[in-house]
Amino acid sequence: MSTSHNTSRVTGQVIAAFGRHYEIEIPDKTTLSCVMRGKKTGLACGDLVEIQPTTPGQGVIEKIQTRSTLLFRSDAFKEKIIAANVSQIIIVVAAVPSFSEELINRCLVAAESQGIRVIIVLNKADLIEPTRIAAQRLSLYESLGYPVIQLSAQQDISLLQPYLNNNISVLAGQSGMGKSTLLNVLVPEAKRATAEISVALDSGCHTTTHTHLYHLNNSDSHIIDSPGIQEYGLHHIKNESLAWGFIEFHPYIGQCKFNNCRHIGEPDCALKIAVDEGKIDTRRLGFYHKLLLQN
Repeated sequence: MSTSHNTSRVTGQVIAAFGRHYEIEIPDKTTLSCVMRGKKTGLACGDLVEIQPTTPGQGVIEKIQTRSTLLFRSDAFKEKIIAANVSQIIIVVAAVPSFSEELINRCLVAAESQGIRVIIVLNKADLIEPTRIAAQRLSLYESLGYPVIQLSAQQDISLLQPYLNNNISVLAGQSGMGKSTLLNVLVPEAKRATAEISVALDSGCHTTTHTHLYHLNNSDSHIIDSPGIQEYGLHHIKNESLAWGFIEFHPYIGQCKFNNCRHIGEPDCALKIAVDEGKIDTRRLGFYHKLLLQN
């Protein structure tokens, strides 16, 4: 499809976001550099849009089509859209540097709020003893039904491949977990920068500076890489909805003595009873309390 002589609207997909500028792929697989009409913002990789081509290679985004899902984080002051229309989030963690379990729980709540599937990848499995300890921590999430895949992105990612088919996946996790290394194996032409971790700070360095969507070998399989996140604000999720982000809480919500129970110590709280009976892990209730107080 040529855009130099075509002034009618074209449907495309956002494959890269650079501030207020977006790279849009149209049906003939060419890309246009576009801006939103007026001063609107709020587009994300994965969004389907209608654009008005202007000069060759450029256009104006006129409309965002209805989204099936929207993954974003927020604090009291602003929202940061991560990706749109994704079907699963792949949380990448590693034993070195150490990962934040609170961040995992925040990602899980965000995903559950949108009905997005979650896969947890424990990378750097070649670090045998640290990985064994990390896997023990992650066994809680595996028991809840979240797949936990151990692999070394530098050696073999075949265990992850089946989960990618026919999905739009987004990679998420802290810096230094090996997301860029994993992506470079999946999409060699991506050439995402990688960096050494800081042993002194037990953290990674930000190497990904913008969000980008890549196509995988299967025509219906795509992956979105985003900058490393050290925190995941959930200010957009109301406190009364927060418990629904914990899948094992679902059978007990509405079973408490008080209809407005916040599950933080009220008498005859069904969640607390479930913890006492070993049906809910005390760590998860603790993370819920922490999110509730911080939200």
